[in-house]
Formats: sequence, C-alpha cells, structure tokens
Amino acid sequence: MPRRSIGGPLTIGIVSMVLVLALGVGWQILVWRDEPGTEAGMSTFDMVLFGFGTLFFLMVFAGLVWLSVKLVLEMRTNQSQRAFIDAVTHELKTPLASFRLGLETLDRHELAPEKRAEFLGRMGEDLDRLEYTVTQVLAAARAEEVRVPKRERRSVDLREVLGANVQELRERHALEPEAVLLDRSRRLRVRGDEAELGLIFRNLLENAVKYSDDPIRIRVGIVEVPDGRVRVEISDQGIGIPKQELGRIFNRFYRAGRDVQRQVSGLGLGLFVVRTLLRKHGGGIVALSEGAGRGSRFVVTLRPV
Repeated sequence: MPRRSIGGPLTIGIVSMVLVLALGVGWQILVWRDEPGTEAGMSTFDMVLFGFGTLFFLMVFAGLVWLSVKLVLEMRTNQSQRAFIDAVTHELKTPLASFRLGLETLDRHELAPEKRAEFLGRMGEDLDRLEYTVTQVLAAARAEEVRVPKRERRSVDLREVLGANVQELRERHALEPEAVLLDRSRRLRVRGDEAELGLIFRNLLENAVKYSDDPIRIRVGIVEVPDGRVRVEISDQGIGIPKQELGRIFNRFYRAGRDVQRQVSGLGLGLFVVRTLLRKHGGGIVALSEGAGRGSRFVVTLRPV
C-alpha cells in the first residue's frame, strides 16, 4: 500500500473551514443589511432565527475542525503502524535469511573447525535477534493489559537484576568490563515482577549501546532517595537526544531522528515498553540530554519493598 501524505487532507480541511467561516460571516452581514431600518429593529422571530442559525453554524464549524484534527491524527497513526510493520518484517526476515544461509553452508560444505564455530556463533546471534524482536512485540501487546497482580509481586534484589543484565550485555556485544560499569552500592530491594524488571533494564542498556560510538562508556547507578524510593540512573556518552524529542521517545512506534540518521534498526517499542511496565509497577522514568552529541541519561524510579 503506498504511503499517503497528510498534506492533502490537511489542506482540504483548512480550506473547508475557511469557506464555512466566510459563508457564515457573509450570511450574518446580509441578514443585518437587508433588515429594514425601523425603530423596533429585528422582530423576536428574526432574532430567534438569527440566534439558532448562528448556533448551528458554530456547531458545523466546530464539527469540521474536530473531524479535520481526527483525520490528521488517524493518518499519523496509520503511518506509524505501517512503519512498525515494515520494521517488524525487516527484523524478522533479515536474521531468518542469515540463519538459513548458515544452515545451508554447514550442510553443503565441509568447514574447518574454527570456520564452523564462526558460522555457529553468527547463527546464535541471529536467534538472539529474533528472540529479542518477538519479546518486544509480545511485551508491547501485554504491557497495557493490567497491573502486576499482587500475587506475582515479590521482593526483588535490584542490584542482582542489574548485575545480570550488565553481564549479559557485555557478553552479547563483546564489551570490556570498563565499557559498562555498575555502581556497587548496598543492596536495595523493590517489589515487582522480576522478569518485567529485567526487560526494562535490558531495553535501556541495549539503547545505551545502540546509540553510543566507540569507546562505549555506560554507567549504571542505584541510590535510595530521601522519600524512600529507589532510583536507577543509566547514563552514556553517546550521540544524545535532541531536546525537542525528549517528550516523544516513549511513544509507541516512535522512531527518533537519530534512528533515521544512523540507520538504526528497531521497532519503536523499546522505550514504550519500559515506560508502560514501570507505570504498572508504580514507578516512572525521565529522559535527560543536553542535546545532540552530549550523551543521555535515563532516570528510573521504583517503589521500595
């Protein structure tokens, strides 16, 4: 299906509103000008008719404005959904094609052990990418369903969850220990679903790597703020976030300008999932950045046990 610009419908809506407004004003001018100049002025019937006519005109004008706004919003949503479908298709087909090629190569050729290990490693990376894509889609579908049931909430060691995700990130991207540093503060516990908390921090850490140039430098800190809540800060020295996009990066399907510029793959779901899951846990998140090229910082707050 070809992509349609919102420029056409928006122009038609604006022109229609201008025409309706011009017709309404012109009608009122004609009514007043054609009324005989008597001391009594307009009759009661004429006044009532004029009042109802003006009211109906305002209702039609307001309805036209509302329909135009809804049309533009709907078209933007459709564009975002089409972009999401394209991204999902790419994120699924690319690793599948690579995996199939690896299988065919291993099946048809006798390879040296080191070459065979290299192919198996790439195939494992393809499977990881597929798993991550499916996880994001399923998490986004379930994220807004319900809050975490109390029976599924339990005391979670936040430092342990973060430590496991940091170690997994280092192994997945072959990073040196100093590339991702975790503040070894005292253990702080929160109440929630451990799997969902793990997904939250995996998404944030993956984003930090994705939008960082070499040498990668990511810092993860955990502190307890005066009101008793637990705060986790994940900061990087990457490409940063333009200030005008800070309020939109948590929207579903949103792809920031930095994604386009760097041709970064993704679904536009990661940060949406993070924010939605945090809200289910009674927490929140704020994105901070001084602008392009100045790095970024994500501040997560969670309720303690």
